[in-house]
Amino acid sequence: MIRYALKCAEGHSFESWFQSASAFDRLDAAGHVTCAVCGSTEVDKAMMAPRVRNGEAEQVKPLTGAPQHPAEQALAALRDHVEKHSDYVGRDFVREARAMHVGEVPERPIWGEARSEEAKALAEDGIRIAPLPFRPTRKSN
Repeated sequence: MIRYALKCAEGHSFESWFQSASAFDRLDAAGHVTCAVCGSTEVDKAMMAPRVRNGEAEQVKPLTGAPQHPAEQALAALRDHVEKHSDYVGRDFVREARAMHVGEVPERPIWGEARSEEAKALAEDGIRIAPLPFRPTRKSN
């Protein structure tokens, strides 16, 4: 794994991990490396110092700290609000949304996961939904 300091054409700086240097090159050439702030695909590696160990146990800093950019702060505030004021229903989102829509269960604010075709079907059926710009915080393995 390799961590790169990156910078987009708009001047936003951020970091990301890649499997290897060649993996970064392949993803970048395919347009899959995007700015974490504005979504631009015009991303280049920024200047960074090499990581050298001095023989002592290394203190690893988190990849991301407190949100710096106003867009990152707004997303963090949105996530905080959603997590505090609604129930995470996970993969049961579609079932729960439909049950509330037809009156089988009381309405309440929920959020969860749905495949794109499921979300489209909910919207076509008049069920009000909106995509969230973040994923649930949970372990992936």
